[in-house]
Amino acid sequence: MDITSSLVAAFVGILTVVLIGYLYSRSRRPARLKAPRGVVILYQIGRGPRAPSVSPFPMKLETFLRMHNIPYMNDHSGQFSKKGKTPWIELDGRAIADSQLAIEYMKTAFRLPAEAHLTLEQRAAARGFLKLTEENLYWTMCIDFFGGDLQEARRLFPYTGLKLWMTLTLLRLVIKLETWGHGIGRHSSEEVWDIAVKDMTALSDFLGTKPFLMGEEPSEVDCAVFGMLAQIYWHMQGQRHQVYMKENLPNLVDYTVRMKTKYWPDWDTITLEGANYTNDHGKLYCPEKVGTNENGNISEKVGTNDNGNFPEQVGANDNVSFSGPVGYGNNS
Repeated sequence: MDITSSLVAAFVGILTVVLIGYLYSRSRRPARLKAPRGVVILYQIGRGPRAPSVSPFPMKLETFLRMHNIPYMNDHSGQFSKKGKTPWIELDGRAIADSQLAIEYMKTAFRLPAEAHLTLEQRAAARGFLKLTEENLYWTMCIDFFGGDLQEARRLFPYTGLKLWMTLTLLRLVIKLETWGHGIGRHSSEEVWDIAVKDMTALSDFLGTKPFLMGEEPSEVDCAVFGMLAQIYWHMQGQRHQVYMKENLPNLVDYTVRMKTKYWPDWDTITLEGANYTNDHGKLYCPEKVGTNENGNISEKVGTNDNGNFPEQVGANDNVSFSGPVGYGNNS
């Protein structure tokens, strides 16, 4: 990409952002959520048709919240953080952008116990697979999903006409520029696919017959891996990643369904194509965990229930009627 091409791409990108921002600004937005003390507000881009989000990063964060029974509310307005990133969280007035930074902050804020079931070697391996998944496999998915036929992408977004065209045009441009800067976008389609196959195979080989990536118990890294594989399994219909995973890596399919069963018993009520879909913007999850101890925090009430699963019964805000915009999201 020469300098002239870069300038033209930048100009088109800025123009598209301005126009799409104008269209989104005309969309109805709800009043800003007010959460009780100690309740996380998770800002994300709206629910997906066949999985709870069309981006792996909100699913990573929400799975982590459910894994630790942290009380939270979703804001589906599509509002971005001051860093220009989504998803992001707000806790007691403090905003934290980037999914991993948000997790690190919550581990401290809620005094979550260290993953004592992991050795130092396992923790290092988990870190490696986190980066393989989010910094490598993710970009191969973006290139495949937005680089060719956009038919499946069109079905994923609840827009029509100019708004749909501009959304896909913007995402395609942004992904092309970001993958070029990353380096992976400079490779041929087959070279990128070879990277994808090796990444998915590495996950499969390491998982083996274990129920979770690091062993018998789920770990933080499972939130990220599940969020990514869920996009492949439910939202990349008929595309190379999904076909390869289904035909050649059955343990990854079983793992993905296992995580869904354990932490998302309400899946059909929070996916747009689910039989019992209800809008959960502003809904309070884990209300039984909300309260203060003598130190003024809720850390002693945060954790899993007796069987380690996310409870099926959760509290709700009955006055919600907003359905926020859905977008693929950025690498956060």
